[in-house]
Amino acid sequence: MSLRIEIDRGRCTGHGRCYMLEPELFDVDDDGWPIVLVTDAEPLRERAVHAADNCPERAITLHEEASADR
Repeated sequence: MSLRIEIDRGRCTGHGRCYMLEPELFDVDDDGWPIVLVTDAEPLRERAVHAADNCPERAITLHEEASADR
């Protein structure tokens, strides 16, 4: 399994909590919006859950997907 992180730009208001809490998973673009740094967050699952749980707008969604090598 792999874990994909998605940010809903319609819900996000740019608080920046995700990239302040988990900078190995998120960064900020030139306009102040978060961007996801990893394509598969499975190795950092606990940190991804932490970021999603702490998003005030619940704009972070975690998607479990079957690995491509299966």
